[in-house]
Amino acid sequence: QVQLLESGGGLVQAGGSLRLSCAASGRTFSSYAMGWFRQAPGKEREFVAGLNLSGGTTYYADSVKGRFTISRDNAKNTVYLQMNSLKPEDTAVYYCAADRALAPHTNPNLYDYWGQGTQVTVSS
Repeated sequence: QVQLLESGGGLVQAGGSLRLSCAASGRTFSSYAMGWFRQAPGKEREFVAGLNLSGGTTYYADSVKGRFTISRDNAKNTVYLQMNSLKPEDTAVYYCAADRALAPHTNPNLYDYWGQGTQVTVSS
């Protein structure tokens, strides 16, 4: 069992930055690929970024490539999402998720555990 808790969301102006954190409980954090997803009102949950067990390989949605950076610290059981050059269209609830796989899936239905989400609002 893995429990995930996101933090770091908030209100920011367009062009600004935020850093999301996702703290995981349990001793098996390093056994999970991790992903960040987001869901805007009236839209489906979409993949944002993911990384493999070691964090050495990362994956990004085209919409955030070059602006967002995902990383993990297995010693701290934490995964991060650094978000720069934020746009109003980045506004959503952001979720972290754990995937019992070597590399993260982009399909949210394949993830094993989810956090409760943190709101990110980007004003224009």
